[in-house]
Amino acid sequence: MHKIRKDDMVKIIAGKDKDKTGKVLDVDTKKNTVLVEGCNMVTKHTKPSQTNQTGGIVHQEAAIDISNVMLLVDGKATRVGFEVKDGKKVRVAKATGKVID
Repeated sequence: MHKIRKDDMVKIIAGKDKDKTGKVLDVDTKKNTVLVEGCNMVTKHTKPSQTNQTGGIVHQEAAIDISNVMLLVDGKATRVGFEVKDGKKVRVAKATGKVID
């Protein structure tokens, strides 16, 4: 059970894209990193392949450490806690006390 999951809206709190917001595309639990839509863009030089016939320079998102993002609840960045409600473990926004999922 992790505090940030795929399809969550997050705010970046550190690095070159500080204060940007976006949707989480992927979470890597082994490396503790996330991919955020439209943030931490890098240019990658790709060779022509079966899937990408032309090759060339591609702009894509790079991974950000999970500690550098905060969950957005109602447009406000908040820390995340866990509570047991009706026998289920749920995420709770620390700022408002609201159940997230």
